[in-house]
Order: sequence, then C-alpha cells, then structure tokens
Amino acid sequence: MSGAVELALAGERLLLLPERAVFLPEHATLLVADAHVGKAVSFRRLGVPVPRGTTSDTLERVSALVRRHAAARVVFLGDFLHSARSHAPSTLGALVRWRAAWPALALTLVRGNHDERAGDPPAALGVEVVDEPLRLGTLALCHHPRPVADAYVLAGHWHPCVRVVGRAHDSLRLPCYWFGDEATHPVGVLPAFGGFTGMHPIERRPGDRIWAVAEDRLAELR
Repeated sequence: MSGAVELALAGERLLLLPERAVFLPEHATLLVADAHVGKAVSFRRLGVPVPRGTTSDTLERVSALVRRHAAARVVFLGDFLHSARSHAPSTLGALVRWRAAWPALALTLVRGNHDERAGDPPAALGVEVVDEPLRLGTLALCHHPRPVADAYVLAGHWHPCVRVVGRAHDSLRLPCYWFGDEATHPVGVLPAFGGFTGMHPIERRPGDRIWAVAEDRLAELR
C-alpha cells in the first residue's frame, strides 16, 4: 500500500491509490474510472498514429492492483470501452486472455457515455453491466459526477487534473482525486485510469479536498 492515502467518507473507508484507482477494503472492491480500453486502436482506425500496447498496459495495471489488495471485485465507473471501434479483434483478444487469468474475479460496469456508443462488453467476458447509480453501502457508484439522494457519490467522467506551478514559474498538469464536502456537495471524482486519456482542469469549491497524483505518490493540495 505504499503511497496510498486512507480517507473516510460517509462512514466508508477508502484507499486512494497512486495508480489512479480506489480500493474499498470492507467490500474487497477496486474502483476504476474511465479505462477507455481500445481508445488507441480507435484512433489508428481513423488514421491517427498513436502508441500501441495501451490496452495491455491498462489490464496489467488492473491485475497488479487486484493482486496487491486481494480484490474480489472490480467496478468500472463508466467508459470501459472507448468506442464501437474498440471491438477490434486485437483488443477483444487481449480482454479475453485477461479475463481467463481472473475467472473468479467479479466484474461490474456502471454504464457511462462512451459505453452507450461502444456497446456493452461481449458476454464472454462475464461483466455485469448496470445503469447508474450502483449502491454500495452508503456510496453511490456512478459515471457522471452528480448528487444522488442519501449517498456519497464516487464517479469519473471528468478526468480531473490540477495545474501545479514551480518556483521557476514552470507549470505541470497532474491528474487528481477531487472530493466534495459531505454536507454541501457529496460527490467525489476519480482520475481517469486509462493511460491514453486527456485531462480536464477542475475549479475548486470551498470544502473540497484534492490529491494530486505525482507518479508513485499522492500529494494533498491545501
């Protein structure tokens, strides 16, 4: 758990991981937002030259976290597949091989906006697909970061980031975790998990708590 930050929200214990995912120890559940599997192949099919191997890298990172935290379930908070072009044989083959390595692992997808266009994952992957919100204890697991009655929302969609300025006035954008105040805005947003994704700067509100992801560690911004 090196580099992880423990956070209590709505009576639930969360581990914020520098790998841009959240582990819920009491539920043995790993939360992954915005994996965007197959985004690179989608771009290549449109003639855009982009790096290869992003799907394998994403799945290997999920495997490492499942193994390290002994997760029994992974919940993808929307945008699992990037587009209909993500159903390319190379991408689906990588997913089938990955699933075969984890046959007992429960997988759930909370549909996001990209999932609506990409379609549900193939049935052979054994992924339970649900609409938001998915209730888990006092949490509501969603894709879109908007309030849900009587729950603290954990979501994705925005690919949040912050701009950090150095002493030499140079700046860097870093992905971040963004959690609203439990009383006034009970919504938390996870950084995008996929390696080939963009980022969106956030606007901080009073009472917000933000952790920037800097490689293998998290830094809370005061």
